[in-house]
Amino acid sequence: MGKLALAAKITHVPSMYLSELDGPQKGCRQSAIDGHLEIGRRCRELGVDTIVVFDTHWLVNAAYHINCAPHFAGTYTSNELPHFISNMEFGFDGNPELGRILAKACNGHGVETLAHDATSLDPEYGTLVPMRYMNQDRHFKVISVSAMCMAHYLDDSARLGWAMREAIEQHYDGTVAILASGSLSHRFAQNGQAPDYLNRIWSPFLEMLDHEVVEMWKRGEWDAFCQMLPEYAVKGHGEGFMHDTAMLLGALGWSEYDRGAEIVTPYFGSSGTGQINAIFPVTPQTGASVPGPKASVADKAKAYAGRV
Repeated sequence: MGKLALAAKITHVPSMYLSELDGPQKGCRQSAIDGHLEIGRRCRELGVDTIVVFDTHWLVNAAYHINCAPHFAGTYTSNELPHFISNMEFGFDGNPELGRILAKACNGHGVETLAHDATSLDPEYGTLVPMRYMNQDRHFKVISVSAMCMAHYLDDSARLGWAMREAIEQHYDGTVAILASGSLSHRFAQNGQAPDYLNRIWSPFLEMLDHEVVEMWKRGEWDAFCQMLPEYAVKGHGEGFMHDTAMLLGALGWSEYDRGAEIVTPYFGSSGTGQINAIFPVTPQTGASVPGPKASVADKAKAYAGRV
């Protein structure tokens, strides 16, 4: 019935908004903005009607959550970085029907998920920033999925992505894109040093680690990457513990996915963190399995604590 037409890992750095404004940072993130514009263009070309965003700025402590209200509109200021995003207007439509379909499928796969279609909850900036550039004309409906998961298993996030792909293809009459909105390494510059790291990574170790991961993505080495993802999320300071990435790869077939990523915006540093826009070509699911043994990021952190 339905189709997953595009999948991507994207940046949402708030300096993209600063890049629009007159001042010393004007134009500093044009490459990232251009990457979002290109992803939006391709979504239009592919006939996408709804974009589902796995948002690493939506923190949740129990269950997975889907924000699928009919409409979203307002003025947003970041509580985290109010000097970066202040009074940013937003507006776009949601897709309650698809949100309910996705939640039902996830629950059917044993992943507790709630759809919120009658809510005053606004999306976080992991959704708002990319939609500012991909969806200014409100062409797409938008669904936001919680991806800063504080007490969740990475394999459950992969299973959620798998279930959503299945739901889109079997129970939705439309065309969908999914975006994992989050960075690679996410170690912010220490307080007082942020201006010096505006366009840099916090440490040589994290930069080298990120670069090797990007090369693995380009080569399509997904079996190896999926095995290292829990440790990478911990030692690499992955944003949102990289649940967005697990969701994305679950939708693509997890370790049996075999396509190389297309880099739309080359890897760059932002306030100490590692960022990218990359499209992952969508291929047919082949009956691959999501991870077996459950291991939360917290469990992995404890296991690796003695080795760091």
